[in-house]
Amino acid sequence: FRKLTVEENILAILEMLPLTKKERREKVKSLLCELKIEKLAKQRAYTLSGGERRRTEVARALVTDPAFILLDEPFTGIDPIVRQDIQNVIHQLRSRGIGVLITDHNVRETLEITDRAYIMYEGKILFQGTPEELTENKEARKVYLGEKFRL
Repeated sequence: FRKLTVEENILAILEMLPLTKKERREKVKSLLCELKIEKLAKQRAYTLSGGERRRTEVARALVTDPAFILLDEPFTGIDPIVRQDIQNVIHQLRSRGIGVLITDHNVRETLEITDRAYIMYEGKILFQGTPEELTENKEARKVYLGEKFRL
């Protein structure tokens, strides 16, 4: 919600849960701190950088304490430093026991942080395996990764 503040974005999702006002405020504060966006709490979403926006999106998703989270193209439109920052957030989610499903065309950044990956085309899985298995697969390199691809 671009016109809402970061705090309001998180609260909007919390409104759907059976929590007291105090519990909602505590949850917002906790998520802001966890994702290191507490200084952005009063900023409108449309003013955020790509990385700040991604962190806010993750905070909103974490409101419901999910077992899994889907990140759609988390590495698109962000600079290399922010890219590393988002990778750290993903590691943080995984260490909390949250499964992370990522869809992204930025293969190197994605393979650096995944246990398992799938290369799909027209809704069909062409190749699957660990990042190492995929990068060593001659057909995967020929069809998608490119011959010179390295992790």
